[in-house]
Amino acid sequence: MTQQPAPTSSYSTGMLSNGAAHEGDRLKSIQRSVDSFTTNILDGLPMQRSWNCLELGAGAGSIAYWLAARCPGGRVVAVDLDTRHLDAGRATNLEIQEADVTHKDYAPGTFDLIHARYLFCHLPDRDEMITRAAGWLSPGGWLIVEEPYDLPAAHSPFPLVQRILTAYQHTYREHGADMTWARGLPALLARNALTEVAYAGNLGCMGGLEKDRWRPLIHRAAPTLLASGLITETDLTAFDELLKDPAFIDIPQMTISAWGRRPSDTPIPATPQDNVVHSA
Repeated sequence: MTQQPAPTSSYSTGMLSNGAAHEGDRLKSIQRSVDSFTTNILDGLPMQRSWNCLELGAGAGSIAYWLAARCPGGRVVAVDLDTRHLDAGRATNLEIQEADVTHKDYAPGTFDLIHARYLFCHLPDRDEMITRAAGWLSPGGWLIVEEPYDLPAAHSPFPLVQRILTAYQHTYREHGADMTWARGLPALLARNALTEVAYAGNLGCMGGLEKDRWRPLIHRAAPTLLASGLITETDLTAFDELLKDPAFIDIPQMTISAWGRRPSDTPIPATPQDNVVHSA
């Protein structure tokens, strides 16, 4: 299916765009540190080989590829604002769409599973988007949302990390992200009439030598962090040195995953007439 290019936004250009320097490294770091947590949750669902799945904010595609392998008789639609890191040739049942999810709609009842990771916290109408996504589920379908929850920068035992995380969190707030929104996810899913709501957490690791996932994130954001005036080049150099210390381990953030199921007896609402995409 041919898609029109996604409209320009603060996430298609600049520091947070997929075309920015080191973005591929950042995405791979996320996949290395979180994919096993994500797939363990998905494995706990009663997945069927015939399921139609939607991966929102597909990034570098690891979860979309995993879903395509698990549901060979179904279909996986992978959507991102910028799809340069996605490979449509990875599976015959994989469809890649370049689109802004806030300007896109799907027919009600289209998907048996919808998954999103590190997406909704960046959207201006994130609560409304959860409601819309819940409406795209087929009866009995599952919505799984995974989002970061930043721990207070000031609580780090390392003064250097306090400064760097303060600048990092400030940068994301300036771009409209809410990095503590995830705490309300279970209640939000329940308010949208999803049942069997459950949740889990995965602690992020800064430091710990090869376990670290934050070097790529800080390097990716470095130009904007420096421009904020909240940290200096000396701070970044000192951070790189700190990461070499085996005794340096910190917990700057956790991932909160929450999921819920649309009741099987829920009627599918009437299909909107405008801006609807059918997964056919």
